Amino acid sequence: MNINFELYYIFYIVTQNGNISRAAKELFISQPAVSQSIKKLESQLGGPLFIRTKQGVTLTEEGKVFYSYIKQGVELFNNAENKFSQLKNLEIGNIKIGASATVTRHVLLPYIENFHKLYPNIDIEITNHLTKDLLQLLRNGTVDMLVLNLPMQSTKDIDIIPFKEIQDCFVVGKDYKYISANTISLEELKKYPLIFQKKPSNTRTFLDNFLIQNNIELTPKIEIVSYNLVMDFTKIGFGIGYATRDFILKEIEEGYLYEVKTIPTVPKRHIGIAIMSNTVSSFGVKKLLEIITKN
Repeated sequence: MNINFELYYIFYIVTQNGNISRAAKELFISQPAVSQSIKKLESQLGGPLFIRTKQGVTLTEEGKVFYSYIKQGVELFNNAENKFSQLKNLEIGNIKIGASATVTRHVLLPYIENFHKLYPNIDIEITNHLTKDLLQLLRNGTVDMLVLNLPMQSTKDIDIIPFKEIQDCFVVGKDYKYISANTISLEELKKYPLIFQKKPSNTRTFLDNFLIQNNIELTPKIEIVSYNLVMDFTKIGFGIGYATRDFILKEIEEGYLYEVKTIPTVPKRHIGIAIMSNTVSSFGVKKLLEIITKN
């Protein structure tokens, strides 16, 4: 049976009012139009829904049963509209973000803080993993968006939006401070113990590609998954670490780390956002993207 939902809604309003004239006013249509709609519905169902009286209309026994279901349906539709309105107005919602712990701490947190002040009822979930794992989570819908180190290999199914320029560099702690006194060549780095992130992090991939372009092969003495631990080992004198300068400005200013300038200089790169190209982002995700990319 294929009955127009509008007929159900008119039936619902007539029942609520108990009077066709009052129902017509609420629906902003004529009284004959309401009467015709009720007759059409009764005809399609195959039986009467109302008992007509001088005072108005009352439900038949069958109409009472029918109304109990229609009432639930209309209220569910109303609730759905209200929920959609709340989502649109960012009164409720959920955003699931994938990012490394380093990017979350040094890049993402200020944007999330700003967003939370504006929209405190939006829940934010953050998943920390390596980029290769985060890309899988994005593709299977576990997260809505990624914030990650660039560059990364482009694919047709994912859109990349660069938004923050960063500068990588080599750094040392106090024990190797003397190295930072002069600019050195990449070849000279081989003389010292090196501390790099483990492959396949995007930061390590970017460094390896830079070295290949300059025909230099550097073998680290220590490889660590965690960027923060690379910095910790560098501070306590294990050798020369590879860092993102923007993330360690405070340590440089306070004398815990010292930048080692090289020839050639490591080129700049970006932090970017990754979203699925064939997916419509939620209102919350769109607003967060707007905040990040505008700042």
